[in-house]
Amino acid sequence: MKDLDSLENEDLNRLQQILYLVPIVGFFPALWTLYRRQGTRQQQSVSRLSVTLALSWLLGYLLLSGAAHQTSEFLMLRLLFINSLLTSGYFLVCIGLMLRLWQRQPPRLPWFSRIAENVVRKHLS
Repeated sequence: MKDLDSLENEDLNRLQQILYLVPIVGFFPALWTLYRRQGTRQQQSVSRLSVTLALSWLLGYLLLSGAAHQTSEFLMLRLLFINSLLTSGYFLVCIGLMLRLWQRQPPRLPWFSRIAENVVRKHLS
């Protein structure tokens, strides 16, 4: 009986972590988990990664959009194209991390996870 409970708990934990990685929407439950200092170590790690990814995307998106509207039409087209590549990359990375979680692998990005653990942990955890 305890084995079934632990499996259900593990599956719910994994689904919650997948929710944190949903692009844009998952930012809010991830931030709430960090703010309340609740959840397992794994959940907090995924939350930090999700918040770091979302804030990085938002910063890049706003900077590129703002710069695109302040320049000539020739440069504006290029900046908006880079902006669309940034957004597509953000969505693809989040989907890739969700797939890794689904396959029971740790959701890690080579240097981005280190930034999330060091910087975001200081300010949100």
